[in-house]
Amino acid sequence: MNRGLLRVSAAAAVALASAVGACAPVQSYNGFRPDRNNVEIPDPQVGVDTRDTVMQRFGSPSTTAVFDQTSWYYVSAVQEQVAFYAPRITDRRVMVVRFDGDTVSAVEKYGIERGRVVAYNDEVTPTRGRELGVLEQLLGNVGNTSPIRTEEEERQRPGRR
Repeated sequence: MNRGLLRVSAAAAVALASAVGACAPVQSYNGFRPDRNNVEIPDPQVGVDTRDTVMQRFGSPSTTAVFDQTSWYYVSAVQEQVAFYAPRITDRRVMVVRFDGDTVSAVEKYGIERGRVVAYNDEVTPTRGRELGVLEQLLGNVGNTSPIRTEEEERQRPGRR
């Protein structure tokens, strides 16, 4: 009797451990990661570093300023997903390197606390006309094609050589 109870409790413990393990969050890393390989890369120095040294040290930027190419943005994000729930961003970092000519003029760092939630407009622009039903889509061209012509009628058709 004790062995049966021991087996049931062992099976319950294994089931509980696998259920807890299945709910562990999965993290994914996107974008620029300055702490890759556990090596801390020093920030660009104002007035010392140039575009070339920043490019060698950090790689190509995630994005650049739209109108003037004086700012480079390095963006990184950590996303976490638990089971089947929607993923959520747990950490986001943005490093902005501004240039004055070819040398670094400023370095700014921002975290997830500076982010803003953007409310997207999910309304749909209505189109003219009406939507076709399934039967109208399937049978819509029936009777709209010209009848099959004979070879003689094809030869007599204007515009043919």
